[in-house]
Amino acid sequence: MDTEAIIKAEYKKLNSNVLKIIAIIAMTLDHLAWAIWSGFSTNPIALIFHIIGRLTCPIMCYFIAEGYHYTKNLKKYIGRMFLFAVISHFPYVFCSFSYIDAWSFLPFAHGSPFNQTGVLWGFAWGLVLIKVYDSKLKMPIKILLTFLILAISFPADWSCIAPLVILTFWLNRGRFAKQMLGLMTWVLVYGIVYFFALDKIYGVLQLAVCLAIPILLLYNGQRGKFAKINKFLKWVFYIYYPLHLTVIGLLLYFGVFPFF
Repeated sequence: MDTEAIIKAEYKKLNSNVLKIIAIIAMTLDHLAWAIWSGFSTNPIALIFHIIGRLTCPIMCYFIAEGYHYTKNLKKYIGRMFLFAVISHFPYVFCSFSYIDAWSFLPFAHGSPFNQTGVLWGFAWGLVLIKVYDSKLKMPIKILLTFLILAISFPADWSCIAPLVILTFWLNRGRFAKQMLGLMTWVLVYGIVYFFALDKIYGVLQLAVCLAIPILLLYNGQRGKFAKINKFLKWVFYIYYPLHLTVIGLLLYFGVFPFF
């Protein structure tokens, strides 16, 4: 029996709007920690904020996969995701590197192949990856396209792991235990790369995504009770990402951070 099946319906109190709000609060704390304590800080508060921040990616990946299933217009959904991915690139670079010259926004302008653009770039390609596997293309073509998509999404925050998690969630829709096993498998790969290529503590810290599993178990399958609020929040979730990066970037640029 799937793990989700043993959770009684009365305990499933969280709709998708609540879960997404949890995700953006966690994301904000994570990004504030990067701004206040630059680099791979071992400050206890910074580590706590980063651990909380691990809630964001699995929650958002889960609802992107759900969004693919429920959307009435896939082209608009994918187009909207790519539009905000491009828009978000500029505040992401500004927030991450505090640069404002035109050259700093070019791909790979900062030397490292990691974290060159925002996570929405990986999310958008995750939708494309689902579309590939939801097509009638032959498997060799699907595999080839998979590697191409992973390569082009690699420079994003959460790298090519985000598209793989999104695809795994969609392929195993309705089988929560398999979805979460897939999540932890891909994040383990990410953590190992992070451990050896970037920082050992932060490599292990990536595994804190497991904290999102009990939260997702409380999802009741509903979006929200009020249609107008649902429509409003849909745009809030898109706009908030570039907006909060812009605010944090400005605070950094004008020397408000770091103050610890």
